[in-house]
Amino acid sequence: MRILISCILFIAAVFSAHAVRLPAVINANMVLQRDMQVPIWGWGDAGEKITVSFAGQSKSATVGKNGKWMLKLDKLEANAKPSNLTVKGNNEIKLGNILVGEVWICSGQSNMEWKVAQCANAKEEIAMANHSAIRLFDVPGHTVHPLPQDKGKGEWKVCSPSTISSFSATGYYFGRRIHKELNVPVGLVGSNWGGTRIEPWTTLDGFQSVPELSEQAKSVAAYTADKKVGGASPSAIYNSMVHPLTPYAMRGAIWYQGESNGGEGITYYQKKHALVKGWRKAFQNPDLGFYWVQLCNFRKANVVEVKDPKKEESRPEGGDGWAKLREAQTQALDLKHTGMAVIIDLADANNPNDIHPKNKQDVGGRLAQWALHQTYDKKNMVPSGPLYSGHKIKGNQVHLSFKNVGKGLIVGKKEKLEPTKQIKNGSLKHFSIAGADKKWHWADAKIIGDKVVLSSKDVKTPVAARYAFTMNPADANLYNKEGLPAGPFRTDNW
Repeated sequence: MRILISCILFIAAVFSAHAVRLPAVINANMVLQRDMQVPIWGWGDAGEKITVSFAGQSKSATVGKNGKWMLKLDKLEANAKPSNLTVKGNNEIKLGNILVGEVWICSGQSNMEWKVAQCANAKEEIAMANHSAIRLFDVPGHTVHPLPQDKGKGEWKVCSPSTISSFSATGYYFGRRIHKELNVPVGLVGSNWGGTRIEPWTTLDGFQSVPELSEQAKSVAAYTADKKVGGASPSAIYNSMVHPLTPYAMRGAIWYQGESNGGEGITYYQKKHALVKGWRKAFQNPDLGFYWVQLCNFRKANVVEVKDPKKEESRPEGGDGWAKLREAQTQALDLKHTGMAVIIDLADANNPNDIHPKNKQDVGGRLAQWALHQTYDKKNMVPSGPLYSGHKIKGNQVHLSFKNVGKGLIVGKKEKLEPTKQIKNGSLKHFSIAGADKKWHWADAKIIGDKVVLSSKDVKTPVAARYAFTMNPADANLYNKEGLPAGPFRTDNW
């Protein structure tokens, strides 16, 4: 009897070893990307013929000597009606409840990882999360590897009150708006790790694409299978938590990270270029949309001592904390098919030391605003709040120009989840100007048409201006009429 059982187990093991297999991300309940070729891949016996059937298509491939195979389905139309996908080789795999729509990866550190259950109105949001056309795939755990890994873990789940609570809140609110606006299925892939820097998420190809990052590229290129890596090692998280997802067909990525690189400036700009270029190559999509979140207002304002000890005044020069990191995030918009959600108005005013703002609804919604405008060509929708585009000095005034003005500039106030309110006859705050002496003074700021005009009795001939260029510009209040905040900026490079 023992011999018989051993033989059965041996036969089962042999069969398993020779069965056609799929990566975790290709499975039941998934959403396949519409309007582009869709890679389907896996493993099997060398020389084994693999046939994939879906939506009236039948495509074949042969397993290579390395045990891998891949084929691509022709472009698919969006379809909210569940369908089956069949993979045939030496064995047969049937995957059910598959939709076709828009697929996005949601990645970053803890603010992207922050769950729906941890954020504002969690109980109500979870109870309302009955969206059978939204599907969720969460990469489990926090893992690293010195070399890119083909096999990962995870499973697709239908969005419901029982599955949404542990998923990324920013990712969910982004996907929910995309689904509502486009009326097509949406697949969301979460891969996150709190407290991580940008470098471990970046590919070797990404580092190699930026000359200033040649040292990181050399370091990663020298990795061997037995190299010990950790959560801060360049490429180590990508290798384990993103590479197994590639080249799953996706429309784009949303990214919420930067706190762990918060002391950087231009170097973060370089690393953002490496991240985006590397992921676009890895996912075999040079047009992969990439939208990130600019860091929120955090901690106390940069203050200057005043005679009254009960009163604090912000320093008009700013430049402290995350100011230069936010600037680098803005500069990286020179990459095509990218956008940035400005959220310097979303921190809890009563708890400025909370690095995890609970209002992820507006974060996800502002990311979706970019995607809808740019990726989905809704040009009647302004993508963001006003972003500085230029200035002119006219006598003792600085005239500031902006793009994304929308229906017009306003003084606004944003409170919690409520829509931004226009403050009639309100005063613009957090603008400063300086002359050639480089001494900064708070400016009188006025909205004139689609421009902001600055002046100060202390600066007769201004040469530069700044707005919200500080760690916590909590009182910054320039918006467009669509209720979206202006991004921080400076016109100088001092």
